[in-house]
Amino acid sequence: MADPKGFLTTGREVARTRPVDERVKDWNEVYVPGSLLPIISKQAGRCMDCGIPFCHQGCPLGNLIPEWNDFAYREDWTAASERLHATNNFPEFTGRLCPAPCESACVLAINQPAVTIKNVEVSIIDKAWDSGDVTPQPPERLSGKTVAVIGSGPAGLAAAQQLTRAGHTVVVYERADRIGGLLRYGIPEFKMEKSHINRRIEQMRAEGTKFRTGVEVGRDIDAVKLRKRYDSVVIAAGATISRDLPVAGRDLKGIHFAMEYLPLANKVQEGDLTVTPISAEGKHVVVIGGGDTGADCVGTAHRQGAASVTQLEIMPRPGDDRAAHQPWPTFPMLYKVTSAHEEGGERVYSVSTTHFEGDEDGNVQSLHLTEVEFVNGKLEQKPGTERSIPAQLVTLAMGFTGTDRSNGLVEQFGLELDERGNIARDEDFATNVPGVYVAGDAGRGQSLIVWAIAEGRSAARGVDRHLTGASDLPAPIRPTDRSLTV
Repeated sequence: MADPKGFLTTGREVARTRPVDERVKDWNEVYVPGSLLPIISKQAGRCMDCGIPFCHQGCPLGNLIPEWNDFAYREDWTAASERLHATNNFPEFTGRLCPAPCESACVLAINQPAVTIKNVEVSIIDKAWDSGDVTPQPPERLSGKTVAVIGSGPAGLAAAQQLTRAGHTVVVYERADRIGGLLRYGIPEFKMEKSHINRRIEQMRAEGTKFRTGVEVGRDIDAVKLRKRYDSVVIAAGATISRDLPVAGRDLKGIHFAMEYLPLANKVQEGDLTVTPISAEGKHVVVIGGGDTGADCVGTAHRQGAASVTQLEIMPRPGDDRAAHQPWPTFPMLYKVTSAHEEGGERVYSVSTTHFEGDEDGNVQSLHLTEVEFVNGKLEQKPGTERSIPAQLVTLAMGFTGTDRSNGLVEQFGLELDERGNIARDEDFATNVPGVYVAGDAGRGQSLIVWAIAEGRSAARGVDRHLTGASDLPAPIRPTDRSLTV
């Protein structure tokens, strides 16, 4: 155990953010560099080392949280890094991007603020990189087997790294021009600087993983030919079809999916573009969708100099505290103020868009909305509440509906889909096509980064067993496992 009285004597303290007026002028991460290390050992000491650590149940990776909390408390950073990497290939990603269901399940959170698990995690891995504890782990011998991984998001990268370390020759195919999937182009630089992806990719290259960018399986290479070239294939193509809003005026110029808007801003930071062709500068911006992707659009619009930013959500405003029907240790729906929301803008709940209006040149100028309420379990419009708000740039951030089928990948492989439109798989993450496996959102549907990495690790075990007859690789979850929610 760390500090036996830590949870009684030490209050919760989180990473400090830079002043708003400073950080909206750049694209660096919002946190004060180095602000965690002086406080993190005491924060790790708040861990109670519970007899039954429910934080393990909250995290699909099965992270050994009390163990690395103890090492962090004692400032044994090398041991902490080893325990952290025992269950998580990319803790620098999850420590920055995961909404931390582990903290919702923390036993201390029953009646006190939870342990700052995410902050401890990111402190350990950042310290490990700085001290040289993160090194390539190439296999001792090669199996002679080859694997293609389609998609380089967290699921694909986790599967690729596990299979490479098991001795297989792995090639990752990515349709974008850089590796990283949504981590690269869907997550703004201010939430995670892409240098974290770059150095992890270099580690994987040193281990033997090969990468092919700008290749879309189904279009640039036939899936059947790919299957014949490799002993096994892992599909980790994500659930990239954005949910649309079929209302009058949707075809006006200036209305874009979030994943049309966000990648362009990231390409500016990568140096590919001088200015983004879709900019919020000087415009009244409306973001439709109240989730994390919507918040990313809000923060991006602030940095581009928007005249105003309004975020719309069809559901009611969540409460500040756990609702009675969302008891500990489930992941509750709470009112969350992200760093982007701290920077300004208005959030409007319980509203639905009815239509858009444009000018004579076909550019969107306003959005009409109406208040909604639940009536007999269904959302219905409230009469007399319709109004319009200025909207010169609209981003649709309402989630994703499934795997892209327009490129022919599903049809060329002959893959079966489940009732939700995801690629169907068995207990080993295998599809109906022999030797073809699926991991991440392509099989699970839109989910969290921790679930993606857990899926990649678990699918890797299924592939390894298929190729060699047995496997020592870990499989933290089953395809049917779901988040600890109600």
